[in-house]
Amino acid sequence: MTAAKPPDQKPMPEIRRYTGIMDWLTTVDHKKIGLMYFWLVIIMGVVGGAFAGLIRVQLAMPDATYEALQSARIEGREVKALFYDFHRYNEIVTMHASVMIFFTIIPGFIAFANYLVPLMIGARDMAFPKMNAFGFWLLIPSAILMIASFFVQGGAAASGWTAYPPLSLEGVGNPGQDMWIMGVHFAGVSSILAAINFIVTISTMRAPGMGWSKLPLFAWATFFVSIIQLVATPVLAAAVTMILLDRNFHTTFTQASLGGDPVLYQHIFWFYSHPAVYIMILPGFGAISHVFGAFSKRKVFGYWGMVIATGSISFLGFIVWAHHMFTVGMPTWLQNYFMIASLVIGVPTGIKVFSWLATMWGGTIRFTTAMMFACGFISLFVIGGFGGLILALVQLDQPLHDTYFVVGHFHMVLVGGSVMLLFAMTYYWWPKMSGRMLSESTGKWVFWLMFIGVIITFMTMHLLGTQGMARRIPVYWSDYRLLNHITTGGYVLTFVSALLFVADLVLSYFRPKVTVDDPWQVNDVQQSFEWATSCPPPVYNFKDVPPIPVEDPADYGKH
Repeated sequence: MTAAKPPDQKPMPEIRRYTGIMDWLTTVDHKKIGLMYFWLVIIMGVVGGAFAGLIRVQLAMPDATYEALQSARIEGREVKALFYDFHRYNEIVTMHASVMIFFTIIPGFIAFANYLVPLMIGARDMAFPKMNAFGFWLLIPSAILMIASFFVQGGAAASGWTAYPPLSLEGVGNPGQDMWIMGVHFAGVSSILAAINFIVTISTMRAPGMGWSKLPLFAWATFFVSIIQLVATPVLAAAVTMILLDRNFHTTFTQASLGGDPVLYQHIFWFYSHPAVYIMILPGFGAISHVFGAFSKRKVFGYWGMVIATGSISFLGFIVWAHHMFTVGMPTWLQNYFMIASLVIGVPTGIKVFSWLATMWGGTIRFTTAMMFACGFISLFVIGGFGGLILALVQLDQPLHDTYFVVGHFHMVLVGGSVMLLFAMTYYWWPKMSGRMLSESTGKWVFWLMFIGVIITFMTMHLLGTQGMARRIPVYWSDYRLLNHITTGGYVLTFVSALLFVADLVLSYFRPKVTVDDPWQVNDVQQSFEWATSCPPPVYNFKDVPPIPVEDPADYGKH
């Protein structure tokens, strides 16, 4: 006979589990959320890249020069240009930057951090799984708001992604700029929620024995970046809220004619937006350290130097914001301070570059696609960094301000830096995330087309800037025609590279599944747990919480 159940003991409620699309719509699994982030980033990257293509087509059209435009008007000919309405051109420029920053690069690193950080530290999930899902789903209405603004009265925001007044105050009564501001707010809330989640997860959910001194470098970078997001993002919210209030409630925060101060907006905006540059690249610094170690068969050189350099960059990023504002009339002593601070930030960055090179020195290097993107990143990022050092000098920044030199520098850092990092991370961790390999032969084509395309596109922009071509203009003097055509040709190479990459991602789902936990055979040099579980990992990540009784987490056996 079986014992009777005590009357006060209630049966466990049945857990309802969804399948198919409902499983993805309701999931709180950090891995599925990471994959949804990833595919949203791919979609938005295609959209943002298409906007860039429209810009380049305009600047390569026959009548995109002042002389051709004037001649066509005199002769009564039809103008051959993509945008007859130059306001529409400014909308495209604004939305290209906004989509690439808020919905491609920043969420791109969050995608990998979502998937990998709990695995790396031996956790079963994020600290706040439901908040993690909510943060992702906030990005959808944010993106819809921004892109849908093209179809409302007055069109989309046309003030540039910086939304400087008085440009952002034009068109009061037209909702496009307001929709852009609300989109930024939603994206900002999403970013803050992710930051809180990562900070708590990394601080409290590490495996037994994993102290801060054994934390993987990608987790360290994610931790520092989360602090930046948590501190700086509310400041951006304050800046765009001033614009929203000035536009709709007759306040005068930024309207000089009514006693406001448009330069105040710039200070507040750049206090966020310069650290945002590091939000868009520091996670990749941590991730690329894993790639260099894995394919050099060596542990990363100077672990604590890398950690301190990452923390230093995170701190210094907050005290250099006004080097974007050397032309607003600030005092000379203040210009000198921001110039020196901007040059100092190159020191910890240089430490990281030398540590990566030292990691490869004497190593057994395998030039996989991920490793090629990592090496290509170093060369392109250093070139872009030198452009930043040039712009940090007041005497050079003033004549180059608002020219294509600034555009070339910014894109060399973000495309040659952040985007190349995202490519390297994808080729390295895609087997873990999807359970399937990407094509190494196709990957080589993706790399070389992207690498050559980036050099052609953005180095010619540097040259255009030194010749005086201003940014955000739809027409130009004929002296700039050749370089603009070369720039457009470089863009075509990057576009073809991106198409090959997306096609390879889709085709990878039709390839055989990975049958080993560590397809790259790198577990002997990695200081993280993601390669100690299957590809892809089970829902619970690890059967047992992995202890660290030994010096290196890689010595922990199978899950």
